[in-house]
Amino acid sequence: MPVTHPPPARPPDGTVDATGPTDAAVIERSRAEPELFSLIFDRYHARIHRYAAARLGMAAAEDITADTFLAAFDQRHRYDPAHPEARAWLYGIATRLISRHRRAEVRFYRAMRRAGSQDADPGHADRVVDRMAAAQLHPEIARGLARLSGNDRAALTLVAFAQLSYAEAAVALGVPSGTVASRVNRARRKLRTALEALNDE
Repeated sequence: MPVTHPPPARPPDGTVDATGPTDAAVIERSRAEPELFSLIFDRYHARIHRYAAARLGMAAAEDITADTFLAAFDQRHRYDPAHPEARAWLYGIATRLISRHRRAEVRFYRAMRRAGSQDADPGHADRVVDRMAAAQLHPEIARGLARLSGNDRAALTLVAFAQLSYAEAAVALGVPSGTVASRVNRARRKLRTALEALNDE
């Protein structure tokens, strides 16, 4: 009779104990014990939901988040155990799902611009971009995001919203790190231009 190992105990706040198994170990075990995949859900649900909300709004975030974890569960047999953390993998799945809603994303940012979200400091464009969150976007940042290409917007939001490194964003998008850097730099440049134009008004 095979010996099974219970999932790691959770601290009182509901987070997974840092001494618990890596994401890769959990996913590998979940191939034979599917219920263990709930640990991956627990670890990343809040972050994926925030990312989806930042790109499509709260109304769509629940569906995107649910679909992300359903897809991840279905694809767990193909997960590369060379990556101890599943973060980039999950954000990649979420980004691909969001890419199917490009028109909705553009409408979301345009609506934010019209609503006039909380002001950001247009004199420090790079800092604004680094700290941007959907609830705090300056209207001109929202307009700038709506005007970016889908590839540039995906790269920038993974770095700015999800706070992935360039290397992690490259894994998420399935492109070289240099391509991510190029896309992010191009997107930043366009957003800086939008904010500088605002300053000149």
